[in-house]
Amino acid sequence: MRRTLDFIYRAAGALAAFFILAIVALVAAQVLLNLADKVSAALVGRGIGLTIPSYSDFTGFFLAASSFLALAYTLRAGGHIRVTLLTGRLPESAQRIAEIIVVGIALCMSAYATFYVVLLVEESLVFGDRSSGMVSVPLWIPQLPVAVGLVILTIALADELIGLLRGRKASWDGKGDNLLSE
Repeated sequence: MRRTLDFIYRAAGALAAFFILAIVALVAAQVLLNLADKVSAALVGRGIGLTIPSYSDFTGFFLAASSFLALAYTLRAGGHIRVTLLTGRLPESAQRIAEIIVVGIALCMSAYATFYVVLLVEESLVFGDRSSGMVSVPLWIPQLPVAVGLVILTIALADELIGLLRGRKASWDGKGDNLLSE
C-alpha cells in the first residue's frame, strides 16, 4: 500500500510539473508572437495580430491544476510551510499530540473542500457551464484537476494521520517516510 500511495503522490507531483511547463511554453509562445508582431509593425508599418486565443485563460487553468496537484506531494516531501515556533518548544510527546490534532483538522478541512469541489465539477458538467474567453471551454475540464488534487491531498492527510496514530514520525520531519528520502 505504501508504494501505491507514494506512486500516486509522485504522479500528481509530476503532473503538476507538467502543467508548470505548459504555462512556460504557452507564455513563451505568446511572447514570441508579440515580438513577431512588433517586428512586423517596425518593418511594414503594421502588425500582423498574432495571438494565442484565450492564452491567459489557459495559463490560469494550468496554474490551478499545478497548484492543487502538487499539494499531496509537497505535504509528503515536507515542503509546506509549518509554524514550529511554538511546537518546537514543546516536549516530544506534546509535539506529537499537536501534530495529530493539526493533521486531523487539516484532514477535515481538506475533506470538506474536496466534497464541495467534486460537487462543483459535477454541477458544471450537468449544467454545461463554459468559460467566457475567446475559446469557450467546458468548466468541468479545468475544475477536474483541482478536484483530483484535493482528493489526493485528502488521501495523503488521512495517510499521515494514520501513520502518526500508529506511532510513525511525521513524513515532513526528515525522520519519517519522506518521498524525497528514497
